[in-house]
Amino acid sequence: MPSCAECGPYACASGDKKKAPASCPMEQSSKTLDRVQKEYHKPEILNMAQNAARVEQEGYCRWTRVEEIMIFARKAGYKKIGLAYCVGLRREAALFNRILKDNGFETVSVACKTGSVPKEHLGLTDEEKLRPGQFEAMCNPVAQAELLNEQQTDLNVLLGLCVGHDTLFIRYASAPATVLAAKDRVLAHNPLGALYAGHYFQRRYNIEQKP
Repeated sequence: MPSCAECGPYACASGDKKKAPASCPMEQSSKTLDRVQKEYHKPEILNMAQNAARVEQEGYCRWTRVEEIMIFARKAGYKKIGLAYCVGLRREAALFNRILKDNGFETVSVACKTGSVPKEHLGLTDEEKLRPGQFEAMCNPVAQAELLNEQQTDLNVLLGLCVGHDTLFIRYASAPATVLAAKDRVLAHNPLGALYAGHYFQRRYNIEQKP
């Protein structure tokens, strides 16, 4: 099975396939890799792939992710942008929505609590709420996805959906999706901070420190 995260030479990136380890997909799954190349000749997929590569080349270490999303969308011909966001990032959502409109995009935005469905609907007990004893609306990513599907968005942008809720949204959404920001309230929505600050989180993750 592929174990790229444990690779040393990364022969795929260098182009020197002779350095590929035995566990490399290029060694173990060459038929699969050959088969998927045909997918890139499908017009919709080719459009996304070409323009993703162009944005990478033009904006690498120059453009913010907000800029990259807009430029990618413009190059790919996406005009109607769906925004699925967490109400905890409502200010950020409002600002991003305004930026999109100011740059000529049509926007459709849906908050995570849409429907105002109580968490009891999921079979959760009062003790399983963040605030027991109070009404607490469940996050509703399936509704977010379906509402954006109804509006036939060209591209959906996820902003701060919880782990699992983002999974559900992606599962039900029809349009291609990208992520503006992943939620991590502990690290100011910078999930990779947990990896970069390994010296701090070593005990928390029970990872053996190697020399």
